[in-house]
Amino acid sequence: MALAGCADPPDEAALRARITSLQEAVEARDTGALLEAVDPEFGGPDGMDRDGLRRYATLMLLRQQNVGVAIGPVDVELRGDRAAARFDAVVTGGNRFVPEGVEARRVETVWRLQGRDWVLVSADWSKPALGQ
Repeated sequence: MALAGCADPPDEAALRARITSLQEAVEARDTGALLEAVDPEFGGPDGMDRDGLRRYATLMLLRQQNVGVAIGPVDVELRGDRAAARFDAVVTGGNRFVPEGVEARRVETVWRLQGRDWVLVSADWSKPALGQ
């Protein structure tokens, strides 16, 4: 019973699961699954919209045969049906077995609860990861 008090609240657990599903979608090279979690009114760096995110992800995946994403601890702040989540992410890319690039970024996201699912409203990954 005491352990139950240590678990994330249901909304926070669902958001963390959604972030993990985005990570898995990128690694699986599945832009369709990635976009399922993105709000139609998405806003990203430099005015990127949802279609721009789709093009960006498609280009990234076409240029790299293998893509890996490692996400550091996620800081979640719930505000009713909205949430902010911040984390550092390391993205690796390459062809075959040889990594060709590594990029560490600070990711700041805003989410909205739509029914039972969290949808990504905005994301900014333009800053280097903390500690760099």
